[in-house]
Amino acid sequence: MNPSPPPPDPNDTDWIVQVEDSLQRKASNDQRYWNKRSIYRVRTCIADLNSKACQPQVVSFGPYHHGEKHLLPMEEHKRRALFEFLKRSRKPLKPFLESLREVALDLEESYDALDPEWKGGGSEGMAVRFLELMITDGCFMLEILRVATQGVTPPNDYAVNDPIFSNHGKLHVMPYIRRDMLMLENQLPMLVLFRLVAVKSDGKEGDEFINGLIVNFFSSPSKVTGKCLHVLDVYRKSLLLREEKPEKKFKKQKSNEVLPRLRGETIRSATRLHEHGIWFRKSETSSLKDISFARGVLRLPTIQVDDTTESVYLNLIAFEHLHIGAGNEVTSYIFLMDKIIDKEGDVALLDAQGIIQNALGSDKAVAELFNSLCKEVTLEPESSLNTVHKEVSHYCKSTWYTWMATLYHTYFRSPWSILSVIAAIFLFALAIIQTVYTILYP
Repeated sequence: MNPSPPPPDPNDTDWIVQVEDSLQRKASNDQRYWNKRSIYRVRTCIADLNSKACQPQVVSFGPYHHGEKHLLPMEEHKRRALFEFLKRSRKPLKPFLESLREVALDLEESYDALDPEWKGGGSEGMAVRFLELMITDGCFMLEILRVATQGVTPPNDYAVNDPIFSNHGKLHVMPYIRRDMLMLENQLPMLVLFRLVAVKSDGKEGDEFINGLIVNFFSSPSKVTGKCLHVLDVYRKSLLLREEKPEKKFKKQKSNEVLPRLRGETIRSATRLHEHGIWFRKSETSSLKDISFARGVLRLPTIQVDDTTESVYLNLIAFEHLHIGAGNEVTSYIFLMDKIIDKEGDVALLDAQGIIQNALGSDKAVAELFNSLCKEVTLEPESSLNTVHKEVSHYCKSTWYTWMATLYHTYFRSPWSILSVIAAIFLFALAIIQTVYTILYP
């Protein structure tokens, strides 16, 4: 048996230089890779909240879930979509493949945890397999976006009885595809769609065209401009952009007091806040950033809660947690909603004001949904909603506002209560007048 080599001498200058050079190269490579990745595996702590919310149910996009047994039936329809895309473009497959080959490394590095079987690594066969996946899935996604937003024109397009692209498919299949397209693990780099569209249109269509298709597909209220990372990124930005509407300015209540730090205290539930004199109103827009508090009124954007809400927001939260620089606006919004929604009564109060549009039917189910979303969510110190939290908390501590709210809820909640108070005041005034008259004129 050969003796093991002796450990390196810490005082060996060559060894020190070698380690330092290696560390420097590794740090440089890591930083370059971190800047490119945008598609991630969802962390277990979030995925465990609802495993189905992070796993595609109908179709896979990209390598993470490709080949899973329950998703295989859609592969046939992907190939049909690829054929139709090429036929309408009147171009062969080769220019599309060559265009993606130019950015193959960038596409690979967009994925945070890409299995070795998909990486080129100098192997032509492995690289081609990855590019074939990108082209097939990218063309299928573009066809879904096109048909859903622009329709089809048989006989030169899909057949009227097509299981995916017909009106029947748009009604019964595309809603599931739409949900799967918003899963973080099921994204395609936007660069794939951009390259395919650029080749097809000879460079006449680009980012704005693709963003428009995505926004229309998800019926988002806002137009998204500029480069985006993937479909989920476009959808997230559409939720945060303000609509082009004239804004009403609400003057904030003036106070010479400095707002205290939160120091572990949390905002109360909607019903409790209402008892403290806080009213709820719809915001002027549906942007998740359009949240404000002034003069005892907390304004919140309208949100429709349905069967897809939990999946969509879990993936948006996961993206904000994993992608450095994404921001925390969606996470902060969900954190706030969780705090003001505790039980069914809170949902009913917000529903009555048009803030929550309950498509689940049960107020209890809506409350449980928001509470489950926030099990792994914390409010960051630099959150955009931190000021709103402080203002609401400070307002609730005011004795004057609490006293006024108690007076209202006790005596002025119904017309009969108001009439009773007025009658009591009138009788009391008559009694005083009678007493004064008796004293002055015995």
